[in-house]
Amino acid sequence: MPSSGYDLIVAGAGPSGVALLDALARVGLGDLRVLLVDRAPRRGDDRTWCFWETDAGPFDHLVAHRWPALDVHGPSAGAPGRRLELAPYSYKMIRGGDFFAATDAWLAGRPQVERRVGEVQEVRSEGDRAVAVIDGERVEADWAFDATRVPLEPVAGYHLLLQHFLGWEITTPDDRFDPGVATFMDFRVPQKGGTCFVYVLPTSPREALVEHTVFSPSVWPRAAYEAELRGYLAGVLGIGSYEVGRTEIGVIPMTDRPFPARRGDRVITIGTAGGQTKASTGYTFRRVVRHARALAEALAHTGKPHLPARWRRHDWMDGVLLRALATGRQDGAEFFSRLLERNPPARVLAFLDEDTSIAQEVALMASVDVPLFWRVGAEVTWRRWRARRDARMRV
Repeated sequence: MPSSGYDLIVAGAGPSGVALLDALARVGLGDLRVLLVDRAPRRGDDRTWCFWETDAGPFDHLVAHRWPALDVHGPSAGAPGRRLELAPYSYKMIRGGDFFAATDAWLAGRPQVERRVGEVQEVRSEGDRAVAVIDGERVEADWAFDATRVPLEPVAGYHLLLQHFLGWEITTPDDRFDPGVATFMDFRVPQKGGTCFVYVLPTSPREALVEHTVFSPSVWPRAAYEAELRGYLAGVLGIGSYEVGRTEIGVIPMTDRPFPARRGDRVITIGTAGGQTKASTGYTFRRVVRHARALAEALAHTGKPHLPARWRRHDWMDGVLLRALATGRQDGAEFFSRLLERNPPARVLAFLDEDTSIAQEVALMASVDVPLFWRVGAEVTWRRWRARRDARMRV
């Protein structure tokens, strides 16, 4: 028999699912009966989320470190870098282990949330109900929020790159870092088949997370990232002695393809599955928090967690950059270096947060190769129109 004693099913107990439960509690819907399901317990310290904010967000108590300034280094070894003073922003880091431990403690006091480990095989709308199939069992609720299905098959008219990375949390025997300044992007590494850079997140004079990151169509063997990290530490930072503690490795999709906001009337997509990963940068954490707040407020005010559909020009701009990178007509190291070095830091961060006006975006885009991006923009518009036309003809 189907289980139907839930108001909500939340498929996926990562940041997007947890942020939704937190947002629901903040708008007065914390007593809803919720089934929170994930394929495995989330307890590892194998990931780190970074983001920037001007104020204290809902997870500010979990921030392990924050930096008021960021350094950026272009690909030229001899050129000086630029220090970005971020005010009114600060750059923040949350460790996965802290996040999931706090989630466990928070949920322990909420018996209305049932946690289950299982394989979510399907989530669908069925009339006025949401239905999830979990390990072969049918479960029903009024609404379902699904973060588990991220469609990454090729789609005509759109592009897909992967942001893949490996990071070491290192400890040095003497003071080598400034814990008040993080390295946001350091392009002084070999550019091998994509856009390659390192970021350095120091938490003390002797401790830092150093991560080698690549934007390209395919991932590397693990040994390749490790070789680049060793070369960067020795050749760029001049650090020859260190101990490696925690390691993190991952892949984030960077795609401008449209993600469905919902499947039917009763299933809402969240997280990367709901299009909340920024296509041009891979940043996700703060976007899922904002999305969760909007969904919770809509449910509280209208009785439906439906958000109005709107065309977002930032999605189009993301697509333009992805096409320029994917076709090799824009060097990624050059683009990001120029963007960060020729604009006020607050303007760039607001742009990446999609909080800028058209006038601000025009000023920002003037710092890059304008003729190239106009040409690529026309191609993106044409390719998307043609893909939609072809899809309609197949129906």
